Amino acid sequence: MKYLLRTLSSLRPYWITVFGAFVSLLLVTAANLISPQVLAIVIDQGISVRNLAIVGYASLALIGLATIRGVFSFTQGYLIERASQGAAYDIRNSLFEHIAHLSFSYHDKAQTGQLMTRVTNDVEQVRTFIGNGFLQVLNAVVMLFGSITILLVMNWQLTLVALAMVPLVMIVFIAFFRIVGPHFRLIQQKLGNLNTVLQENLAGVRVVKAFAREPYEWTRYRAVNDDLLTENLFTVRGFSLAFPLIFFVANMGSLGIIWLGGRQVITDTLTIGELVAFNTYLAFLLMPIFILGGTLSSISSADASARRIFEVVDAPIEIIDKPGAKMLPAVQGRVVFDNVSFRYSGNEQASLSAISFVAEPGRNIAIMGRTGTGKSTLINLIPRFYDVTSGSVTIDGHDVRTVTLTSLRTQIGIVLQETTLFSGTIRENITYGCPPADDAAIETAARIAQAHDFITELPDGYDTIVGERGIGLSGGQRQRLAIARALLLDPPLLILDDSTSAVDVETEYKIQRALEYLREGRTSFTIAQRISTVRNADLILLLDQGRLADQGTYEDLLNRSGVFCELIAEQFADAESVTK
Repeated sequence: MKYLLRTLSSLRPYWITVFGAFVSLLLVTAANLISPQVLAIVIDQGISVRNLAIVGYASLALIGLATIRGVFSFTQGYLIERASQGAAYDIRNSLFEHIAHLSFSYHDKAQTGQLMTRVTNDVEQVRTFIGNGFLQVLNAVVMLFGSITILLVMNWQLTLVALAMVPLVMIVFIAFFRIVGPHFRLIQQKLGNLNTVLQENLAGVRVVKAFAREPYEWTRYRAVNDDLLTENLFTVRGFSLAFPLIFFVANMGSLGIIWLGGRQVITDTLTIGELVAFNTYLAFLLMPIFILGGTLSSISSADASARRIFEVVDAPIEIIDKPGAKMLPAVQGRVVFDNVSFRYSGNEQASLSAISFVAEPGRNIAIMGRTGTGKSTLINLIPRFYDVTSGSVTIDGHDVRTVTLTSLRTQIGIVLQETTLFSGTIRENITYGCPPADDAAIETAARIAQAHDFITELPDGYDTIVGERGIGLSGGQRQRLAIARALLLDPPLLILDDSTSAVDVETEYKIQRALEYLREGRTSFTIAQRISTVRNADLILLLDQGRLADQGTYEDLLNRSGVFCELIAEQFADAESVTK
């Protein structure tokens, strides 16, 4: 319950609203507890002695109590719902903010579907408890102790008979939740698995259709759906078994009250009105137990959801501003890797080992290597997406770990290997990293990225709505927009991770020519996928199995590096083009 109790702290900003709901609850409970006493007066002092005045006054009192119940039941429900919605709003915001700040190392392992489930379904489960379950628990506790107190005052013998069934009911509840309780967390886990499969299929629908794997994916989805159904049915069977047993125990208690109370009425030690009132209070005694029983299921579910939420909230943010971090001043772009090694969390083998090189300002650095040699890992260390395991990365003499992340990353233009566009207009996507940019700057960046022509051909030009993940645009168009987005920053450092892989040769040639102007006064790192990138580079870094196998210009490496020649032959050209 510690995770669920932590969520109650989210109600702190709304304590006045919660207090109002609690006061309303007390008034509703008081009206409920007074009503049986008025009913006893109606029977004993009105109906039994045929006193219509008493019946009239008591009826008016009952109407007044019903009005109080109605009014304050509304205020109770409205106020606690308002507070719970506000708490859920805050939880969703803080959860999203934390997820956004979590390091790449966390997202490398996390499943998107599971995170989506925690932000949506798990938060709603917690909100439901805060808005309904929490108040019901308070209501049940107040009603339970209020009923017991009044019952003891009215008739302690009958009260003992009524209380005798409470331990039996609690035993059934405890047994039920010891068996069924753990399965509520499994339900949330399996719901997350279901959302993961769904998210993967929606994101990869083209791949599924291209390989005609619809039957396979349907089978996979059905399998995880079956698992979810199995867990749900297990809890349903538990409810179906426990609650009839509880009702049976309660009915036995009612039977004992009627039998013993009837004897007392016959012997004139108890009035009929008091017996009716007592039996009503017995219902009030049982109702909190049933409420607690029903709420315990939502408590178990909400606690499982709260646990999953705080697993994310408590996840450490590995890449943060160090204590005393300073703003990185405007840089010239001299990047130095000094004996850098890096190992991903959980991996025993290092992805990079003892990497050392110097990239002078304004130079074009090409990074080459076979798949899995650490090319993307190397450039991810510059904007500090990951921290080096050993060694250091410096920009103009500043260790990237000693400056603020914002001041570092705003001076680096990045086009990642996987192009990501957001729902919105083309203008909004280009200005994503620089919202204040004017139309002239936007158009200039688009022209340099060779995107202006195709943008103007779209129905609404720069105001054309881009579909989810850029649906409706070709891969080359999406990549050119991503390049324009990076160029709009006018950064001293450029990182191009396979940024021209999805454009044709002609477009890539135009982009490369435009980048030649941009590289003046800038340091650029490009993962080489075209031979033109390699030939025009001022420095080529040749990676092999996570190590810097060699570095130099195209001609230098061509003359001395057999690995370089093999890589050129394999990736870029046939054997004849190598000698040209």
